[in-house]
Amino acid sequence: MANRPRAGAVRKSKKGPTKGTGGHGRKALEGKGPTPKAEERPYHPAAKRKELAERSAAKGAGRGQRSSGSGETAGRRPAAEESEMVTGRNSVLEALRSRIPASTLFVAARIEVDDRVREILSIATKRGIPVLEIMRPELDRLAGRDAVHQGVALKVPPYEYALADDVLDRVLRSGGTPLFVALDGVTDPRNLGAIIRSAAAFGGQTVIVPQRRSVGVTASAWKTSAGAAARTPVSMAPNLTQTLKALKKRGLFVLGLAGDGDVSLHDLELADRGVVVVVGSEGKGLSRLVCETCDAIVSIPITAATESLNAGIAAGVALYEVARRRARASGR
Repeated sequence: MANRPRAGAVRKSKKGPTKGTGGHGRKALEGKGPTPKAEERPYHPAAKRKELAERSAAKGAGRGQRSSGSGETAGRRPAAEESEMVTGRNSVLEALRSRIPASTLFVAARIEVDDRVREILSIATKRGIPVLEIMRPELDRLAGRDAVHQGVALKVPPYEYALADDVLDRVLRSGGTPLFVALDGVTDPRNLGAIIRSAAAFGGQTVIVPQRRSVGVTASAWKTSAGAAARTPVSMAPNLTQTLKALKKRGLFVLGLAGDGDVSLHDLELADRGVVVVVGSEGKGLSRLVCETCDAIVSIPITAATESLNAGIAAGVALYEVARRRARASGR
């Protein structure tokens, strides 16, 4: 009985009477649900990469494919070669110095900054290349299992190939004499880069690569070309033999390079004609169908002590000789 309040007692509260929330408190207890995927979070690097990929795909779909009389199709190489990552401080710096087209620079969070990193960031900023800071595990995944990225990686977009017919049209409209290079089975990107550089140095207007079983324009090829790939377009041929035949119909003379050629480069007299110089691989040389398509098989005189020349060097020698004869014919 002692605990019962006396009759008429009123319980007082400083806050006065309170009301319930009507169940609103339960929503706070339920949480926000599962964490969205990385590519669905607007500020996550994965979302930015997804957006770039979608833009690139939309651009490619809008541009479509163009066909030419030689059966060529403009566009990119197969999807497996859509893009690549250049990794490591020295490699990324060289790529940026060579003005390789780049879509994104990835930098590890809390990276130790040295002179190379400073220059990398400076060049990327001046060129307007997006710089994304990401955690090292994510950079490890982007760079690949065996890559040594040293905290930086550069994403190189797919190369936009030209059409040999389009390049030929431009050369003829300008009154120039065509000098093309075609590669048959060359798979080393450094050889491609060296050939692009030689073509640019000796007046070549394009380098033609087959769509299959051939090297494409990779970051390594860009670096070896020392920036020449930005000035000399690379054309893609779905079928090299058919492309060469189409160029022959338009008046170009097709020369294949081979150690056992029946015409010596010294005896070649084609300075006044449009020329396609065809370079084969170091191991197998020119394929049978390409050999049969050539108007002449040309050999480069070398000493007996040397078995053969590297594809890049052979192309450079042949291009120099054609350029020298043309200069002499024009009186320069």
